[in-house]
Amino acid sequence: MIKSMTGYGRVEAPGQDRNIVVEIKSVNHRFLEISLKAPQALFPLELEFKKKIGEKIKRGRLEVFIRLEAQNTNTAPAMINLEAARNYFAALQRLKDEFGLLEEISLKTLAGFREIFLQPAETEISPEILKQVSVALEEALDMMIRMRQEEGAAIYRDMEQRLDFIRGILDVIKARSPQVVVEYQRRLTERIKELTAGCAIDDSRLAQEAAIFADKSDITEEIVRMHSHIDQFFALLQSEEAEGKKIDFLLQEMNREINTIGSKSNDAEIARQVIEVKSELSKLREQAQNIE
Repeated sequence: MIKSMTGYGRVEAPGQDRNIVVEIKSVNHRFLEISLKAPQALFPLELEFKKKIGEKIKRGRLEVFIRLEAQNTNTAPAMINLEAARNYFAALQRLKDEFGLLEEISLKTLAGFREIFLQPAETEISPEILKQVSVALEEALDMMIRMRQEEGAAIYRDMEQRLDFIRGILDVIKARSPQVVVEYQRRLTERIKELTAGCAIDDSRLAQEAAIFADKSDITEEIVRMHSHIDQFFALLQSEEAEGKKIDFLLQEMNREINTIGSKSNDAEIARQVIEVKSELSKLREQAQNIE
C-alpha cells in the first residue's frame, strides 16, 4: 500500500538523569535526504542512525532532532567565546564607521550572536543512555511511518475515486465515438449537396470518404490502452512496490493516450471529455508527488 512522504514522530523518554527527546519531521523530496541534529557526543553515531532510518524510508526529506535534556538545574554555566565576541564587535564597529552611525554597540546587540555563548559539551555518554536514544529513535521513526501510512491511505482513496471517474468518462467517449462518424458523413453529404446544387451524389464515394475518416479517427486502441493503464495503476497502488516515480511515469503514458484521443476524434463533445480527463490526471500527478 502507498505511503505519503509527509509525517511526524516525537518520543520523549526519561533517562538516568535526563530526558531523551527524539523528533522526526518528513516532507516531500525526490530522493532520501536526512538532516540529523544531535548533541556533539552523539556525532560518532550519526552514520549508524542514518543507516537505521534508510532501512525503513525510501524517499523524503527528513529532519531528525535528538536532545538530551537535563532533569536537574545543576547545569554547568555557559562559556564565553571571547574570540568570536571580538570579531563580531570589530565587524559592527566597521559598519558603524562606514555608514556614520551614532548608535553605540551594546551588550544586547552582542548577545544576539549565539556563537559567543557556548554550552559545555558532553564528551561521553553512558552505554545505557545510548541504548535508550536508539530505542527512542526507533519509536519516533515508527510513529512517523504510521502517519505516512495513514496519509497514504487517504491519498489512495482520492486516487481511487479519480481513476473510477476517468473510467466513466472513457465509457462516455467510447459510446460517443461511432456517432462522430455518422455526424461526419451527414455533414459531408450536406456540404456536397450545397456545392453540387442538388446533382446526384456518388453514394459509394461518400461511403469511402466516411470509411477513411472512421479509420483515421478510430480511438479504440487508445481507449483500450487507457483502461490497461488504469488497471496497472490500481495494481501498483495495492502492491508493495508502490513508488511515486513509477506512478508518475504511468501518468505520463495516460496523458499521452488521452491527448491522442483528443486529436484523433475531432469532436467538440469528446474534446470536452478529454479536458475533464486531463484535469483529473493533473490532480493525480499532484497527489503522486506526495507518494514515497
